[in-house]
Amino acid sequence: MLERLSTNADGLVAAVVQQHDTREVLMLAWMNAESLSQTIATGRATYWSRSRREVWVKGDTSGNHQWVREIRLDCDADTLLVVVDQVGVACHTGARTCFDEGLIYANTAT
Repeated sequence: MLERLSTNADGLVAAVVQQHDTREVLMLAWMNAESLSQTIATGRATYWSRSRREVWVKGDTSGNHQWVREIRLDCDADTLLVVVDQVGVACHTGARTCFDEGLIYANTAT
């Protein structure tokens, strides 16, 4: 799968992270070849931190681990879907997901 990835200019691919049982979208993160390989080898979600410019394992400092159930590649090979079992909260703000903060639009038509 690594050779099929279409990364951006920084060698990164977007990773949409989803809870395995509820299917809620937890967060968007970035992966490079190293973090993806480490994730596959360990079963622990491992990402590339653009701000710290280093690989990090989700939960190592916060205790909010993500155990990976599956990883899927999208049709363009430029986005990953990482399906996890989230332990604790996913967002660094303490929210369950990174998408709890502001509804921009909701179509209420029936």
